[in-house]
Amino acid sequence: MNQLSRIRLTYCGYRSMLWLLLLFSMAAHARAADPLPSWNSGPAKAAIVKFVKETTQKGGRHFIAPGKRIAVFDNDGTLWSEQPLYVQLAFALDRVKALSPQHPEWKNREPFKSVLNGDLKGVMGGGERDLLELVMASHAGMTTEEFAQIVKDWLATAKHPKYNRRYTELVYQPMLELLAYLRRKGFKTYVFSGGGIEFMRPWTEKIYGIPPEQVIGSSIKTQFEFQGGKPVLMRLPAVDFIDDKAGKPVAINKFTGHRPVAAFGNSDGDLQMLQWTTAGDGPRFGLLVHHTDNERETAYDRQSSIGRLDKALDEAGQKGWTVVDMKKDWKRVFPLKKP
Repeated sequence: MNQLSRIRLTYCGYRSMLWLLLLFSMAAHARAADPLPSWNSGPAKAAIVKFVKETTQKGGRHFIAPGKRIAVFDNDGTLWSEQPLYVQLAFALDRVKALSPQHPEWKNREPFKSVLNGDLKGVMGGGERDLLELVMASHAGMTTEEFAQIVKDWLATAKHPKYNRRYTELVYQPMLELLAYLRRKGFKTYVFSGGGIEFMRPWTEKIYGIPPEQVIGSSIKTQFEFQGGKPVLMRLPAVDFIDDKAGKPVAINKFTGHRPVAAFGNSDGDLQMLQWTTAGDGPRFGLLVHHTDNERETAYDRQSSIGRLDKALDEAGQKGWTVVDMKKDWKRVFPLKKP
């Protein structure tokens, strides 16, 4: 082989290497450019990206000023798992068991008797009134700081009965990506949940990136008093506000001062929030997470006693809301690593 041939071969080798490097670079760039990597390509992902692009493009017909980019999210079933029972209810049941030595009368009194006997069906059979009594007994009689620490300690050790993972590991990876994507594009993200406000605030900033002041939920009454010469807020066994169904738009208006431009939920408890949000002027976006995956999570909708999705699912078709089919639209459900 003469010198010219060797030079040509060397040149061809370098050129091939450069092409390979270019291809790898393009593939890496494509992955990095995808704001929702855990979402499969399809109508749901496309609708999200389209809305965000249109509303954040300066000079565009649908541009929304940053101060008005308000997005509200339900929590249970929308951002983390809610089956086979709400996480806060699991917390309340464990609290009742922990407090039972101080209340021997609970052994013969419902709904506490069913809790102590491990009879979940009996607990749920008592209806909302019995569940409220459990919450009041397990969530009151302490300061707000004491309650926050109890929540943190419980979440650090308690595990889901099906997945054997801590509850804060059972957040939805695609929704974490959505929250981050919206914030990068100038949206302010809020949680509005039927769950307890003081139950969520100790951990939502670490897990969701949403600070306590942007987390609103149901609440019990608190009272200012002095303990040992120090001012404290005591949690009382009385309901203050229920942030669910028609209460959600009321709370959103009260705590944000805005009608949101985007709302995300998963059940009929979120129906009024989506109705109010999408009825506003200008570009609006409504989304429902439909739990269709019985292998990676739990499939449920119209007949479920927890997270029932019935009326809202029907209205989604009429109003043009995006419905996420969890089985088809999500590449994975939960984070591979601890969030």
